[in-house]
Amino acid sequence: MNVDLRYPALSDLKVACKQRVPWFVWEYLDSATGTESVKHRNRAALEAVLFCPSILRGPITPDLCLSFLGKDYSMPVGVAPVGMSGLIWPGAEAALARMAQTTRLPYCLSTVATRLPEEIGPVAGDMGWFQLYPPKDPAIRADILTRARKAGFAVLVLTVDLPGPSRRERQLRAQLSIPPKLTPSMLWQIAQRPAWGLGTLRMGTPRLRLMEDYLKLAGNASSTAHPGYLLRAAPDWDYLRAVRDLWDGPLVIKGVMDPEDAQRLRDAGADALWVSNHGGRQFDGAPDSLQALRHIRAALGPEMPLIYDGGVESGLDVLRALSCGADFTMLGRGWHYALGALGEAGPGHLARLLHDDLIANMVQMGIERPSQAFQQIWDGGKQGPNCNQI
Repeated sequence: MNVDLRYPALSDLKVACKQRVPWFVWEYLDSATGTESVKHRNRAALEAVLFCPSILRGPITPDLCLSFLGKDYSMPVGVAPVGMSGLIWPGAEAALARMAQTTRLPYCLSTVATRLPEEIGPVAGDMGWFQLYPPKDPAIRADILTRARKAGFAVLVLTVDLPGPSRRERQLRAQLSIPPKLTPSMLWQIAQRPAWGLGTLRMGTPRLRLMEDYLKLAGNASSTAHPGYLLRAAPDWDYLRAVRDLWDGPLVIKGVMDPEDAQRLRDAGADALWVSNHGGRQFDGAPDSLQALRHIRAALGPEMPLIYDGGVESGLDVLRALSCGADFTMLGRGWHYALGALGEAGPGHLARLLHDDLIANMVQMGIERPSQAFQQIWDGGKQGPNCNQI
């Protein structure tokens, strides 16, 4: 099978993924909360960014490489943290970490992954980032960060946009809990997706393994308690300061949408800010991430490193985000659509698609580096393509 011909875009991988994973898994991966309006706003905002094609420039040789937070990457794209990644496809965390190390892209492991930092850190190597959901217990917080550092993770991503759980109605209709409790309907769905079922049988039931370690500590909970309860903290500015004091490497704050918050976070010692509305999975009343990115870049000026996620599906989308003020972009669902479609080979194929699409569009725009995308923003011809420079 020629994957380049059969799956030439992320949309093709998405269709194939839906056909290869159980329905309850699909609902977990693809869903947002409420009416899912934020998902649609993220896409619409990206598609509204247009560029002026360039002519008579002669040969263009794009260079996608960049340095970000002290590391060199092959392009301004990385793997965002996705909770229970191994539920979506068996062995997902290790597969994504291997792809990231091979292609030189950052891979961010979630606190609520199905594999431990000690397992994934050596696989990701110097491409490993670790995402922290805030534990309530300071001792657990300190221990998790120590373990992440010892496992080789160099960048810490603190997620701050989950003060409480969201509803995610599609998951409720699918009767999915985390960790999953199998019902007869789920067993029937699994039987119809043998590759997923056999892979899960080999890997074991997806569980919140890191947090389960802390349930074993005396006094934390009964043996039947849900490990996720240990993470039910609503962090404040004191919490942020405590994390900053504990972590001596680059600290990224994820879930930033307000320019005033962004300025305060910069002053509090954040090394980069991650502009994100959590893919619409937490709050359906949020603006699109791209609008927030523009406002935050205008408030902070050009120096503060900014990461963007929200609806990115192509190399052209990466250029759109960079043209609006981002230094780096992340995808979460996309890599998992690729895993569901092609298994272990999927993420590498998606990385090539993004790379090739970046090159193709940069040639059309007449730019040699992705960071130059803002030069070709189109405003309908009113002032020329450069009128919206950030």
